Amino acid sequence: MAGNKKLVIVESPTKVKSIAQYLGDGYTVMASVGHIRDLIEPKDLPADQKKGPLGKFGVDVENDFKPWYVVSDGKTKVVSDLKRELKDADELILATDEDREGEAIAWHLREVLKPKVPVKRMVFHEITREAIEAARDHTRDLNMELVDAQETRRVLDRLYGYEVSPVLWRKVGPGLSAGRVQSPATRLVVDRERERLAFVSAGYWDLVAQFAPEADAQSFDARLQRLDGTRVAQGRDFDDAGQLKGQASVLTEQSAEALAAALRSESTTVSVSKVESKPYSRRPAAPFTTSTLQQEAARKLRFSARQTMSVAQSLYENGYITYMRTDSPSLSQQAINAARSQAAALYGADTIPDKPRLYTGKSKNAQEAHEAIRPSGEVFRTPDDVRKSLSGNDFRLYDLIWKRTVASQMADAKGSTASVAIEARVSGGVLDGTVAEFSASGTVITFRGFLHAYEEGRDEERNSDAAEAEAKLPPLTVGQSLATAAVEAKGHETTPPPRYTEASLVKALEELGVGRPSTYAQIISTIIDRGYVTLRGQALVPNWIAFSVVKLLEDHFGDLVEYDFTADLENDLDNIANGDDEGREWLKGFYFGTDAHRGLRGVVDNLGEIDAREVNSAPIDEGITLRIGRYGPYLEVIDPENPEAAPRRVNIPADLAPDELTPAKARELAEAPEQSDRVLGQLDDGKQIVVKDGRFGPYVTEVVPEEAEDTTVAEVEASDAKPKRKTTKKPAAPKPRTASLFKSMSVDSVDFETALKLLELPRTVGNDPESGEPILAANGRYGAYLKKGTDTRSLPDGEDQIFDITLEQALELFAQPKYGARRASSALKEFDADPVSGKPIRVRDGRFGPYVTDGETNATIPRGEDLESVDFARAVQLLADKRAKGPAKKPARRASASSTPKTTTTRKPAAKK
Repeated sequence: MAGNKKLVIVESPTKVKSIAQYLGDGYTVMASVGHIRDLIEPKDLPADQKKGPLGKFGVDVENDFKPWYVVSDGKTKVVSDLKRELKDADELILATDEDREGEAIAWHLREVLKPKVPVKRMVFHEITREAIEAARDHTRDLNMELVDAQETRRVLDRLYGYEVSPVLWRKVGPGLSAGRVQSPATRLVVDRERERLAFVSAGYWDLVAQFAPEADAQSFDARLQRLDGTRVAQGRDFDDAGQLKGQASVLTEQSAEALAAALRSESTTVSVSKVESKPYSRRPAAPFTTSTLQQEAARKLRFSARQTMSVAQSLYENGYITYMRTDSPSLSQQAINAARSQAAALYGADTIPDKPRLYTGKSKNAQEAHEAIRPSGEVFRTPDDVRKSLSGNDFRLYDLIWKRTVASQMADAKGSTASVAIEARVSGGVLDGTVAEFSASGTVITFRGFLHAYEEGRDEERNSDAAEAEAKLPPLTVGQSLATAAVEAKGHETTPPPRYTEASLVKALEELGVGRPSTYAQIISTIIDRGYVTLRGQALVPNWIAFSVVKLLEDHFGDLVEYDFTADLENDLDNIANGDDEGREWLKGFYFGTDAHRGLRGVVDNLGEIDAREVNSAPIDEGITLRIGRYGPYLEVIDPENPEAAPRRVNIPADLAPDELTPAKARELAEAPEQSDRVLGQLDDGKQIVVKDGRFGPYVTEVVPEEAEDTTVAEVEASDAKPKRKTTKKPAAPKPRTASLFKSMSVDSVDFETALKLLELPRTVGNDPESGEPILAANGRYGAYLKKGTDTRSLPDGEDQIFDITLEQALELFAQPKYGARRASSALKEFDADPVSGKPIRVRDGRFGPYVTDGETNATIPRGEDLESVDFARAVQLLADKRAKGPAKKPARRASASSTPKTTTTRKPAAKK
C-alpha cells in the first residue's frame, strides 16, 4: 500500500478539480455523483423474500424496519472506480455536502466501500482555499444521528407512498402518487382554488381628487376616507362572501358620481384639516436562506424554485457562493467584515452602522448549515469582478446574492412621512352641507442607506387600498385653502385570494413548517410533473384530478394531509437528528400506532369501502355534476323534463380554470347547442368528408349519408328475401378513411381540399433508385416523417413539408446518417464527458421536449426548468437520477398465435333420440 495517499470523495464532479487543487499533492479527489445506493424496489427482491415482511416495501416492518439497500442502477461503475482507488489509499475522507442528505451519502459510501483504512468526515460551506484547508485540518467522525434521521425520512416516505398511492390508483386513476409533503402542498393549492370558487365579489365606489395649494401649482392625489364622519368602505371592508364586515358606508355609482359633481362646484370649499409628519426608517432584509432566495429569485428574476436551486448549486460548486441549503440568516464574522468593508468602499463610510448587524433564524433544524447564502471568500467578488467569468442566469443570481448580502450590513434608510387630512364642504344643491374627508401621504427619503445596494421585492397584495405611488407632498399648513384640480369617481370590485406562485407557495410551506427549504424545489416540481398542478404564467393552477386526490385523502387519510401533522413529522425528524429520539422506535409508532395516534397501518386496514364515483364527483348546480373521468373532466347533465333519461355528457374546455366553473358557467356549457360534425364536401361515391372533434383530438373521416345507408339496408333486406341454397358470409364493409388534423390546423378552418390531402396520407414521394423501395411521407404520432422500408427520417420543416417534399429532397435526407453528425449538429448544448459512461453529454430537443443524453441514457429536463440553467453539474445529476430509476418497464408481451400451442377438442356425437 502506498503511504501518505488520501482518497477524498465529494458528491459532484464539478467540485473535483477545484478541491483537488486546494488540497494539493497526496490527495485524490473523486465524485460519487450523488447517492450510490437506495432502498430496493420490492419487485427486485429475491424470490424467497417477496412473500416475506420485506415484500411490500423493501423494508422489514416486522424487524425494526430494517431497510434493504442496493447499489443504484448506473452506479456500479462509480463504486468499482472508488474501490479501485481506495486500495492504494491510507485514509478515506468523506467530503459530501454538510446537510443531512450529505451525511447519509457519506455513510452509504462507507458501508459499500468497506474501507480497511481510517475514515474521516470533512465538511465545508464554501469552496475556497481557506475553507477547504480549514475543513482538511478539522475533520470529524460521521454523525450517526443525522444518518438515522435521513434513513428514517427515507423509510417514512416509502411507507407513506407505497401504502397510500395504490388507493389512488384504484379509486382515482393510474399513475398517481401520494407523498408525505407533496400531498399537503397539493392541498394548499387546491384549498386556494376552493376559496376562489366560493368567493363572491362585492362592488364599491370611491373618489380620487387632485388638489393644489394654488390654482396653477402642481397638484397631488388624495383619496376619499369619510363622508359626514362615516368611513367610506374600501376593499378590505368586505369578506369573501361579498358582505360588509364592519361599520362603513358603501358608495354606489350614482352616489359617487353625484358627490364628484358636487365637489367640482366652485361653491365647494376645500381646506387642510390636519398635517402630521413622522420619522421614516426602514431596515434591510436579512441575508438569504434557501427559502428567501427561492422567493426573491421568483419575484425579481422569474426563476422557478428548481431553476434557482440548480443555478445556486452551480455557483456553489464553482466557488462563487456558500452552501445553498440553509435555514440560517446569520453571517460569519468573516462575511460581516467583507460586507461592511465593501459597502463602505462602494457607497461611503456613512452607509454602514456603527455596529455589525446580527441576524438569527427561527429554525433549530440540525440538518442545515449555520450560515446564510452569501458570496464566498474573505473578500467578496463584486458583480463587475465576475462579469467575465459568469454569464446569463449564473450572473443574475450571483448579482442578487451579492446585493442582498452587502445591503444586510448597511444602515437603515431614513426620511420622513407626511400625511395630510383634507376637508371638502359642499354648498348648495341636494348634497348641501355634506362634508367629505380626503387623505394623502408622501414619503421623502433623506438618507438612502442600504437602498444604495438593494431593495427587497414584494408579493402582490390583495384588495390593497394603497395609492398607486406615494408622491412628494407640497408644504401644507392646517387651515390652508386648496384648489380642486379634478375629482374622479372610481368603481372597484373585490378580488379573490390570488393563486399561489412558486414564491408564495414556498413562503406558505415554510410558515406552516411543511417540508424543508432544501426540498421545496423538488416538492413543486413533483406536483407539476404528476399533473396535479399546471403553471399558467407565474400562477399555480390545480387540475381537476388534484381535487379528487385531495378529497380522497381528506376523507380517508385526514391526518396525512393536515398541515400541523405534517409539520410535526418534520419536528420529529429534527428530534432524531438532534439525538432526542430514535428512528426505529419512531417508525414503529408512526406505522403501527401509539396511544395518541392510530398509525398508518391501522388507517389503511380500516378504510372500508370507498365510493370512487363519489370521490370523482362534485355537484355544480341543480342537475349538473362535475365528473372526473379517465379521459378528463366533464359535466353530467340531467334533463329536468325527463329526469329518468340517461344523463348527457358535456365536455369542459381545456383552458377553463377550476375557479371559472361557476354554476352560471356550467349552465352556459350545458345549454349550449351541441357542436355537430361539419360536412366539408362529398365524394363521387356519395360519401361525405366530415371534420370531427374526438376524444384524442380533431380529425377528418368519411361518412356514408343516412339516405345511402337506408338504401343499402333495403337492398340487403331484398336480397335476403330471395331463397338461397347456400349462405355465404358477406364481406365486411371497408373501414372509413380517417386522418388526424395537424397541430397547426383547427376544426373551424380546415377545408375540403386539405381534408382530402390528409386522407390520402401516407403520400408516395417516389421510389428509391437503388433499392426500388417506395419512400412515403406520413404524419405520425411524433410529427411528420419519411419512411423507406424500416428506415425513417423526421422532416426538418415538419408538417409544412409533408405534401410537397420532392424525391430529390427525400433522398438527400436519407443520405444523411440517422445518428451521428446530423444529430450531433442539432445539440442545443454540449458538455464534457459523463463521469459514469465516459461519453460526452449533450442537450437535445426531443419529442417530449428538451432532454439530456450521453448516448446511453436519456433524461428529460423537467417542465418549468429553464434550459439555460442546465449546466454540466445539473446534466450529470439528471442522468444519474435516470440511471437510478432503472430502465422503463416493458409491457408484458402477448403470446402470438404461432407460439401458443393449439388445443384440439373433440366434439362428442349428439345422443341418439
